[in-house]
Amino acid sequence: MVVRAERALGAVIGSAVGDALGAPFEFGPEGVFSDRFPEPGHGSEMCGGGGWDPGEATDDTQMAVLVAESLVECGGLELPDIFRRFQRWAAAEPKDIGLQTEAVLSSGDPWDMAAALHFQVNQRAAGNGALMRAAPSAVHFAPHGREATMDAARRLAALTHGDRAAWEGTAVFHELLRAALAGDDPLDAVEATLEAVHPEHRRRYATVLAADWHPDQATEFNGAVWPCLGSAVWALRTTTSYEAAVRAAIDLGGDTDTVAAVTGGLAGAVYGLAAVPERWTAPLHVPLPGFANRVLRTSDLANLTHRLTG
Repeated sequence: MVVRAERALGAVIGSAVGDALGAPFEFGPEGVFSDRFPEPGHGSEMCGGGGWDPGEATDDTQMAVLVAESLVECGGLELPDIFRRFQRWAAAEPKDIGLQTEAVLSSGDPWDMAAALHFQVNQRAAGNGALMRAAPSAVHFAPHGREATMDAARRLAALTHGDRAAWEGTAVFHELLRAALAGDDPLDAVEATLEAVHPEHRRRYATVLAADWHPDQATEFNGAVWPCLGSAVWALRTTTSYEAAVRAAIDLGGDTDTVAAVTGGLAGAVYGLAAVPERWTAPLHVPLPGFANRVLRTSDLANLTHRLTG
């Protein structure tokens, strides 16, 4: 039986591993990962490429770490502190940063207005940039119940994304991961979770989280929040291990690092840290631009997770 602490470690580290594993295949076609590595465990799957070193995590995990460290160091949710950390990171010119996120963080607007003002002007802010960084916050807030964890998710998402669709997708992820951490099947929690989604967005999430939905049915690129989340849940539903779920996610093509990060968070919580292959965790590293050239390794992520849940 997988204990809760191992599920929490699986969620945080599993998300980071999915991110780093999927990064070299971003914006590529379907099936490229399995074409290159048809036999699991053979070849250097954590291969790097596309500007990424082998095992290097992207902005997905870098921002997740900034959220986690703020939660730990502030003793809870301090949104202005998280926003300042994001700004410091963005100003250091990380290798990758979402266009939406960069625009908000560099706008010069106050932390509690920047995303909303950007959305008023652009009317487009439903990317997966808040969902991608949500594993540590989901782990932290899980003990506080559904309402608290979904509320925290929405507030965190709203720091950079003014579209409520992004808030709701992040909230759904938080709640599904909360179920997994408790040892329940997150797929069984979908129906009840949808009831807590804002009515204006419930239908679109009900569609992509349905048992018979396939990513090929997506009407938007998986860089949008709802097909990204739907693809991650599909990968979890159609496989029976952490490794198979992440492989399936990357093989979808498109925004592979984020889809794999979201999948890795859910699958890591379901199967626990022991299910995440050591050949993937060994080279994992998370640079933090703007923070004294720090680079976190898997052991650092494990320590951070213990502090999140302590």
